[in-house]
Amino acid sequence: MSRMAQVLVLARYEDEVMEPLTRDDETRTWRGCFERIPDWFVGGWYLEFFRESQRRGILADLEALPWNNPECVQVMLHDEDDDCFGLWMFHEGVLVEVSIPRTRRIHSPPPPWWDDSPRAGYLQRTDGPGAKEALLRHSPEREQDPRLCW
Repeated sequence: MSRMAQVLVLARYEDEVMEPLTRDDETRTWRGCFERIPDWFVGGWYLEFFRESQRRGILADLEALPWNNPECVQVMLHDEDDDCFGLWMFHEGVLVEVSIPRTRRIHSPPPPWWDDSPRAGYLQRTDGPGAKEALLRHSPEREQDPRLCW
């Protein structure tokens, strides 16, 4: 399924750690390779996806890297339906989404034709146009997909 998404990784002085993800590797579950953000002093990398299936497993691969300072790693994810980038940081060795003020991840029930792909929901501003209507479409936690599409 066509689905635009971007990933930014900000991590100071972690060039050697990120280096394997800057090369193509057919054994990965996701496709593509990170490119260094030019002229950044502390280190930043980006990757863009054009299909939903191309990005599965990227968070697990980032978690598995031997970070020198995992507490300084920030991963920013943006799906085409998100109002803004979501922020993910390490907590007890796992990348978790960090709450951003005035945003909420909305989980709507999937349409009946949806395949077995995980659904991440979308990050919605709670103070923007359409926010009240989006919050009404939010599914209860028991109906949300716990699997990561990233």
